[in-house]
Amino acid sequence: MTAALQLEGVSVRFGALRAVDGVSLAVPTGQRRAIIGPNGAGKTTLFNAIAGLVEASAGRVALHGADVTRASVVSRARLGLSRTFQITDLFARLSIGETMRLALRGPGSAGISLQRLLGADRLAREDLARVDRALAAARLAVAPEQPVASLSYGEQRQLELAMALVTRPKLLLLDEPAAGLSPAERGIVGAIVRDLPRDITVVLIEHDMDLVLNLVDHVTVLESGRLLVEAPPAAIASDPRVQEVYLGRARAHV
Repeated sequence: MTAALQLEGVSVRFGALRAVDGVSLAVPTGQRRAIIGPNGAGKTTLFNAIAGLVEASAGRVALHGADVTRASVVSRARLGLSRTFQITDLFARLSIGETMRLALRGPGSAGISLQRLLGADRLAREDLARVDRALAAARLAVAPEQPVASLSYGEQRQLELAMALVTRPKLLLLDEPAAGLSPAERGIVGAIVRDLPRDITVVLIEHDMDLVLNLVDHVTVLESGRLLVEAPPAAIASDPRVQEVYLGRARAHV
């Protein structure tokens, strides 16, 4: 079976800094994969290279067998890639319905004005159903006319997930989806990801190890931009190299 995501020797350089240094990995279709590592390990930069927000300095990126190394963000979205970001950045003045409309039309809306995207034309019944399904999958029971500004931070994170899901992704990248959330809210995020159908491949960055180890099938650990180890969650938890990365550095600063 063709991998949903394949990286071959991917590097990203910013001047003399190698933020990502020769990373190769393959994520099978339907897998839940976590990418973990200490701050500065290159996790978000790697996500940006996968999504096309930064250009790989070397190596190859493939989505479902298609080489997208030099493809645009829009081209990758049309191949089924969707993502959320580490920092919530929604349009507070828009309603939830308007926000979902932007997400729904986003991959095919290059060159279309915001005014036209939010125009008076009604969404087709099929599109309205897609919005309803995405909001339900994100555990968000809200009225379309409700303003985004009225949502709690946790609900805004759920709305971001709904925006990613309404595009019907094949590959979903989640950059620290539980960051800044309470234990109860982290549980909601975990349940959302756990209940996604297996035709959606999920790759996530997350610092909450309890969430990671109980949610994913496989873990990739980065250190200083390089792949340190890949293994199932149970093996990662007891791997001395991973313990050294997380615990050894902490001891060095005591």
